[in-house]
Amino acid sequence: VQLQASGGGLVQPGGALRLSCAGSGFTVGSTDMSWLRQAPGKGPEWVSAIHKSGESTYYADSVKGRFTTSRDDAENTLYLQMNSLKPEDTAVYYCAIGDFWGQGTQVTVSS
Repeated sequence: VQLQASGGGLVQPGGALRLSCAGSGFTVGSTDMSWLRQAPGKGPEWVSAIHKSGESTYYADSVKGRFTTSRDDAENTLYLQMNSLKPEDTAVYYCAIGDFWGQGTQVTVSS
């Protein structure tokens, strides 16, 4: 099983990014999946989750209304659309299955 997050970068406050998480060795629609992040000098923070049915998504209060998790079963890929980004969203973002985290992608929100 492999998880590879991508799509991070440098964006100005108020901007948007879409992160992707490509899965291999498993089907993304077969399991609940999560997004987490870790800011410099801080512990991991849960961001969002999607039920394996794809019908339910969940968000941390800090991102609710700004971030959207979705899934493309044909592409076997999980997405995190991030809008209205704030400097405090700066972190390395990871997709995960339970306690298994893939490689992260850096998101930096700065003017």
